[in-house]
Amino acid sequence: MRILGIDPGLQTTGFGVIDAEGASLAYVASGTVRTTHMDRANLPLRLKVLFDGICELVTLYKPDVAAIEIVFVNANPQATLLLGQARGACLTALVSRDLAVAEYSPLQMKKAVAGYGKAGKPEVQEMVRRLLRLPGLPGKDASDALGLAITHAHAAGLSAALSRHTGLRPDTTATYTRGRFK
Repeated sequence: MRILGIDPGLQTTGFGVIDAEGASLAYVASGTVRTTHMDRANLPLRLKVLFDGICELVTLYKPDVAAIEIVFVNANPQATLLLGQARGACLTALVSRDLAVAEYSPLQMKKAVAGYGKAGKPEVQEMVRRLLRLPGLPGKDASDALGLAITHAHAAGLSAALSRHTGLRPDTTATYTRGRFK
């Protein structure tokens, strides 16, 4: 299964692509989609750059599924609103390409990758490096995106195992595919 992880941000959106087969994880690619070079006042154009960038990643890497970070509310409501719009552009790009999308909170990702929900960026970067056997640390945004992909690889494997052993259908709450919720 090829997984595209997305760490949304209005200025810098991180992406990470991994292949998962059972417990085996393999690094494919990572990087960022940036709008830092653009006029900050032109929000619609910046959102289009994020949308187009994510669509291009889907075309290039052909993932089977995507994992994206859930937006958290911070002290600055304006920043939260802008982040939510960036996340919306990324989500729209993913579902417009008929990808199923899983959502994880930063706490879930950190716990899955570093074993501790309040792990800092350096700990997440180091664990991502180790889990994917990378020669160096990935960038902060790319590291979080790879962490989301790793989190989904672990969650999908657990969900499939539970389904096999219990006969229960895996939970697909809020999975949006092909114009309807499943």
